[in-house]
Amino acid sequence: MKRILITGKGSYIGTHFRDELLKYPEKYEVEELEMRNDEWRNHDFSSYDVVYHVAGLAHSTPDESQRELYYRVNTELAYETAKKAKENGVKQFIFMSSIIVYGSGKIGEDRVITKETPLTPDNFYGNSKKQAEIKIRPLEDDNFKVVIVRPPMIYGPNSKGNYPLMAKFARKTPIFPTFRNQRSMLYLGNLIEFIRLMIDNEESGIYLPQNREYVSSVEMIKEIAKIHNHKIWFTGIFNPFIKLFNKQTYINKVYGNLTIDKELSKYKEDYDKYSFEESIQLTEMNYE
Repeated sequence: MKRILITGKGSYIGTHFRDELLKYPEKYEVEELEMRNDEWRNHDFSSYDVVYHVAGLAHSTPDESQRELYYRVNTELAYETAKKAKENGVKQFIFMSSIIVYGSGKIGEDRVITKETPLTPDNFYGNSKKQAEIKIRPLEDDNFKVVIVRPPMIYGPNSKGNYPLMAKFARKTPIFPTFRNQRSMLYLGNLIEFIRLMIDNEESGIYLPQNREYVSSVEMIKEIAKIHNHKIWFTGIFNPFIKLFNKQTYINKVYGNLTIDKELSKYKEDYDKYSFEESIQLTEMNYE
């Protein structure tokens, strides 16, 4: 029996992870802890085997006025939680970082994350995650294992971020450019399975899980539109203009290239339970 504390009550990832593990009461006990005030500091962590830290601010283009808040939440809160977990005798700490610690994707440039790629975040959201990693990793010892997870774009039912914007577009637009790009993505169900394996196997280290397939924006739009029986005319007429607007944040999010070397995402057990097509179907099935 593993006792797991999810620090970040009500979070998208944490709540779905809890709900999945609660299907196996003979293997897991799972609790969530509110982190929006200081009451968490009085919570006794000593009865837990694992702390899964998902509390944080996750907007890839935050407003400058939020800089201090991002470092307070994404860096200091994460470090203080890990430190408390270690002091209370927790055996494993899992930190949700982000692929954004490597910087953003770029239009027209092949950006492939390899084991040699340096951490070069291009905004303070990415840097706040990087600084948290720097502070947390030295806490690891023989009795306290640290797992750093750097996922690409996560999507699933009722997810936030880029996916719902693209999905809404795919359901309504009559036309879409054929401009090609490649992205690593991670379906929520595959992430949950990956984290479960991290816990079961009592792992430590840095991991970059992703779906088995790279995906282009065109493929995603086609798949979503097909599910909703929506016809789209795909054309290359607008492709030259996309390159002209390569410094626009949203354009880069949609058409930029950012992939993880597939060798970095391999694990001794298969966590890729859902194919890309299956994941889009499951994500879209509750759309009304």
